[in-house]
Amino acid sequence: MRFDFSDKVLTVFLSGEIDHHNAGNIRQRTDSEIIKCSPTLLVLDFTDVTFMDSSGVGLVIGRYKLAKEIGCNTAVTGVSARDKKILMMSGLQNKIEFR
Repeated sequence: MRFDFSDKVLTVFLSGEIDHHNAGNIRQRTDSEIIKCSPTLLVLDFTDVTFMDSSGVGLVIGRYKLAKEIGCNTAVTGVSARDKKILMMSGLQNKIEFR
């Protein structure tokens, strides 16, 4: 996982598996970056994610809520068709942008 902050856009490049074993660490590190950078747009890049379970859905929902609290929009990119379907079934299509 790595971060890029440019022009008030914080991009979080996720990689590997997102499951209950590592979601907490991802949440903690991402929240710290959101608070530190105070972006206007948060982009979660799933291009290099190989597996996601319900912990990934919780990760996206939680980061959306935190970002919203500081007036930041959220977008998701690079999501597989399967994971996009799961995220959309969670009602996120009305809250975040899918790129």
